Amino acid sequence: MKRHGHGLVLGKFYPPHAGHHHLVRTARDRCEKLTVLVCAASVESVPLADRVAWMREAHPDVRVVGAVDDIPVDLTDAAVWEAHMAVFTAAVPGRVDAVFTSEEYGEELARRFGAESVLVDPGRTLFPVSGTAVRADPAGCWDYLEPPVRAALARRVVVLGAESTGTTTLARALADHYRGRGGIWARTRYVAEYGREFSEAKLAALRSRWPGAQWEDVTFTTDDFPLIAETQNAREEAAARVGSPVLFCDTDSFATTVWHERYIGGRNPLVEQTADRAVHHLWLLTDHDGVAFEDDGLRDGEELRPWMTDRFRAELTRTGRKFIEVTGSRGERLDTAVAAVDALLAAGWNFTAPLPEKR
Repeated sequence: MKRHGHGLVLGKFYPPHAGHHHLVRTARDRCEKLTVLVCAASVESVPLADRVAWMREAHPDVRVVGAVDDIPVDLTDAAVWEAHMAVFTAAVPGRVDAVFTSEEYGEELARRFGAESVLVDPGRTLFPVSGTAVRADPAGCWDYLEPPVRAALARRVVVLGAESTGTTTLARALADHYRGRGGIWARTRYVAEYGREFSEAKLAALRSRWPGAQWEDVTFTTDDFPLIAETQNAREEAAARVGSPVLFCDTDSFATTVWHERYIGGRNPLVEQTADRAVHHLWLLTDHDGVAFEDDGLRDGEELRPWMTDRFRAELTRTGRKFIEVTGSRGERLDTAVAAVDALLAAGWNFTAPLPEKR
């Protein structure tokens, strides 16, 4: 039998980690109903809506609500306490029977709600992690994060370029390189180019009706490209949820905007919108110079490679995307790319500091 009626768990969840989830699950098991209140300050760099969504996914059997709380914490000031309580009770009206925390302020918070205080693993012995630790070193805390948080924090690197310029080779080599570092890096994922899979299916469908069909007989429509872009995004998201702190993508939805120009001419606003929704952190543009063109049955644009390289470079520059060009031998390209990715990871995640606390 449940010991409490309505329980409350309150926190920033900036970002949520295993200790938070243990607290929520413990409270859920002891209450008839449970509310989780996510409080975010406007200065913090993870949006409140994202944190609420992450907590709802992890805990579909509890009520999760959010509130903006821009009041600095001062556990010694009664007026500050009252200001916080006004935010809390507006978000969670009605009776609260038990307040579950792992913090020293839990007793006073419960008293102000007229509820029982329940401390859960205050020494963090079960899950030795904190929001401060995650913000300082997400990679070091990776095993304490749930899939949607990993997906949000993974650094996403795109390899793109004209036909037969080594994009797939480089993307796979990068994934292999980082997997070779072991530990959490062993989970590093590579996301293949969905446009190629789509093209293979188009050619196979045509050959089922016309066995002698060749690649030049395949036709595309502008409506094909939003599907390609959306599917590419979805596959990246799925890989990022289970991978390491870095994800390698063989092209992306942004690249699809240029491929639309290549096959259809002009731009497709739906593809542009899909590309703008995707979050990536670094693009590696493979140069065509010095790379032999290999016709694998799905390529016919050797003479267009200089134009495509220029278009990728121009669009990356116009849209303000961070990119470098990789040239030279296969080994030189990999070395250049690894150095750029290492620099990206070394730059960190740049969480903004939460509001100061006085205890």
